[in-house]
Amino acid sequence: MPAPVTLLVNPSSGGGRALKVLPAVQTTLRATGLRVTVRHTESLEHARVLARTAAGTGATVVTLSGDGLVGAVAGALADVEGAVLGVLPGGRGNDFARVAGIPRNAVAACAVIATGVPTALDLGEVDGRPFVGIASLGFDSVVNRIANDAPALLGRLVYAYGAARAIGGWRAAGFTVTVDGRERRFRGWSVAVANSKAYGGGMFLAPAADLQDGRLDVVMTDECSRLRFARTLPKVFKGTHVDEDVVHLMGGREVQISADRPFTVYADGDPIGELPVTIRCRPGAITVLLPATGSSA
Repeated sequence: MPAPVTLLVNPSSGGGRALKVLPAVQTTLRATGLRVTVRHTESLEHARVLARTAAGTGATVVTLSGDGLVGAVAGALADVEGAVLGVLPGGRGNDFARVAGIPRNAVAACAVIATGVPTALDLGEVDGRPFVGIASLGFDSVVNRIANDAPALLGRLVYAYGAARAIGGWRAAGFTVTVDGRERRFRGWSVAVANSKAYGGGMFLAPAADLQDGRLDVVMTDECSRLRFARTLPKVFKGTHVDEDVVHLMGGREVQISADRPFTVYADGDPIGELPVTIRCRPGAITVLLPATGSSA
């Protein structure tokens, strides 16, 4: 009997990109001999319920979406014995696929669902709420809010658009960051806690982060002029911003963050918590289908 796959689709992901590619994805998956059941998600909580139910029947759970749904479903499957997650890119950024070596064309990525290698990867949690990529706050809180309201036609440029809109009104905040008991207090722009290298459609914020190293990379941007920040920001697409003296790096298993004013924490493109927060790494918590020659580095 063909192996069962439950395909979770976010109808609004990527401005409708997921729905547009869905027919071709279904045809391709079935051509590989898989038995595919499609479920449309109504919310992240609905997706979690669908994922746990499907995994309980022995089906491989596959997301056709952006990273927000990937993170939610990964968290739901982390405590289901034997659960396996497959990822088909259907959002605007698709940074999890980018880092994990999964083709960013959803139809091409179907081959990973059929022949991929189940691989244990780390999961991040913000006060118990899961994410797969990067949790960030401060200036990033403003950028994400703007980006989430931006026109879908901007595609992966939506985060650059958000940053350009946010920079003029930004004022430095005071942050306290404690990583495995080591405390750092500073005034600056942002704090990001990375399980993976990239966010925002190819911005390599934490170029040394690894999905399999059992730790989180913390990236902090200290206070500097708006002009200097604007000049440094484009370097994030190559990861060379970490060479700037206003960027400070730490790493560990548990990160506690507070600030002198309220901030929403965003992860995988969605709001996930409010300061103060504790962010932890769950090493090897999820099993994901990756290309045989792929890399999580």
